[in-house]
Amino acid sequence: MLSRVASNIYWMARYLERAEGVARLINVNSNLLLDLPKGISPKWGQLVSITGADELYSQEADDSDRDGRQALKILITDEKSPVSLVTSIVNARENARTVRDVMPREVWEAINSLFIFAKDGSAQALGKRGRYQFLSDVIEQCQTISGILAGTMNRDAGYMFLEMGRLIERADMTSRIIDTRSANLLPNDHEMDEESPALLEAVKRRTYDSLQWMSVLKSLTGYQMYRLEMQVRIQRQEVLKFLMQSTVFPRSITRCMLEIEATLEILENGERALLVINRLKRQLDHANFTKLKQTELQHFVDQLQVGFSQLHDELGYAYFGQIQDAKQTQAAG
Repeated sequence: MLSRVASNIYWMARYLERAEGVARLINVNSNLLLDLPKGISPKWGQLVSITGADELYSQEADDSDRDGRQALKILITDEKSPVSLVTSIVNARENARTVRDVMPREVWEAINSLFIFAKDGSAQALGKRGRYQFLSDVIEQCQTISGILAGTMNRDAGYMFLEMGRLIERADMTSRIIDTRSANLLPNDHEMDEESPALLEAVKRRTYDSLQWMSVLKSLTGYQMYRLEMQVRIQRQEVLKFLMQSTVFPRSITRCMLEIEATLEILENGERALLVINRLKRQLDHANFTKLKQTELQHFVDQLQVGFSQLHDELGYAYFGQIQDAKQTQAAG
């Protein structure tokens, strides 16, 4: 397979998964609005920062962006934003267009339908009323495309690059959704001054902690699978174990790494990428989420994301003949 074709298939999968991931990411923050007590709300600017577009946000937003409209524009509709949902879908379509001859026709038709839907309806997601339905429809259409690919595409090298692109982006997005939640975590008891006027409010917010972790699980369609596998109530450390260390949940980071590892063991020239995966697996295996404080958890997630970027680079060296920035818009063709 030509490296150009392999690269475009890989990027098509990444962009589709990114569009679905951004939709899930926004839903996490939206769901938090329903669970948090009055007077406390997630900061939309933090959400933009987690996606890596904080510089663009700082240029375009001002102090009046309390309702997050400018942040949502960067995350959903702004075609100048490399992380926006619309940008991802546009790029997925362009990559799919260049490799139409190696994919089932139904896949191209489904991606084209998603493109038209996103271009025509994304503006409604900037308002509260239409946001949930639009994002849910995007998630459903992305999953439909994944289902068509899984049910119709030959299990050849092209499908392997498709899967690796999807799985790297999925692992990265799972880590970012966790990061979104950890950014709203309360300080540990021993980190707060007992005389602090914020103590009472912090205790009040802690009451909502399990509900917020539940919203994270539901945003990844993982609530029922969590209850099935972990068989415990919603707790911070158990949710983190499930989303990072589960070997059976499809969106857990460990599961994604295991599937990429299995694919690389079939392909040639994957030795350096396998080294990165083994390092990531060791990081995940040795993590003690019971003891990780808020800042330590955020640092741990940051280290994972550095590892995903390194894995992406190694795949670029081995199979695509170049290094491509996973955060920026990739030029198709």
